[in-house]
Amino acid sequence: MSTLSRIAVLTLLLLQLLSPWLSSGGETLFVATPLTAGGFTEGIEGPACDREGNIYVVSFLQARNIGKVTPKGRAELFLALDEKSAGNGIRFNPAGRMFVADYTGHNVLEIDPRTRAIKVLVHEDRMNQPNDLAIAADGTLYASDPNWKQGTGQIWRITREGVAHLEAEGMGTTNGIEVSPDGRRLYVNESLQRNVWVFDVGRDGTLSGKRLLVSFPDHGFDGMRSDVDGNLYITRHGKGTVVKVSPEGKVLREIDVLGPNPSNICFGGRDGRTAYVTEVLHRRLVQFRVDRPGLEWSRRKP
Repeated sequence: MSTLSRIAVLTLLLLQLLSPWLSSGGETLFVATPLTAGGFTEGIEGPACDREGNIYVVSFLQARNIGKVTPKGRAELFLALDEKSAGNGIRFNPAGRMFVADYTGHNVLEIDPRTRAIKVLVHEDRMNQPNDLAIAADGTLYASDPNWKQGTGQIWRITREGVAHLEAEGMGTTNGIEVSPDGRRLYVNESLQRNVWVFDVGRDGTLSGKRLLVSFPDHGFDGMRSDVDGNLYITRHGKGTVVKVSPEGKVLREIDVLGPNPSNICFGGRDGRTAYVTEVLHRRLVQFRVDRPGLEWSRRKP
């Protein structure tokens, strides 16, 4: 194949990855639009959806605040954490309880969304700064725990009773983290090293069999979530996209998210097929429709 032919093929593949497409019902998918018009700080992160479709995002007006955004984009203060706390990743369990990675307090917090009561599920001084959370079907939590100064990271397993177990150490800057739909695998990415690793999950929740799923040559990684088919949606900090990766590590497509620094992603909407992305430069949420529901949304109890 000539050089020009190779360039043409690569260009076609790139256009296929980035281009929108229509669902069987004629709906445009994978095209981002703004949902909010600012109101957050540069620490905008989270996000997570409740049963009613509201999106909860950290750093509303100031770092320790959690904001609540309606599906129409109206944002308001949900609650303020303790002055020594600052949230990052947020998750809901199937029963609707909220969990927040408190990176300054070395905590994982549990919040009752109805009463807005906050309690410390676990405090662990050995945590660098819990960054993001994944939640298994049985309620077990996994927390990524990067050390940005040293370029290293850890993974913690947290039981429903609030006991923390160090499952992996000596990794790169662990960040986005997710459990597979069947609960048998845990994925974690390394922001600075640009790797996505996969572990086997034992019956007791312990991790083993670490292996590389996919690696990228440039730009960073941040938050990561799965759809019901096990495809990973990974925010590419510095590139301004979300990349969709199959459970086998194949890049399926990239979505432009209208800003260079997406920090995290969740799924919600009426059918679980609306992706919400926090974007740092414009301090806002953007949204796009996808073809399959998000995993966490599918596990919600009525």
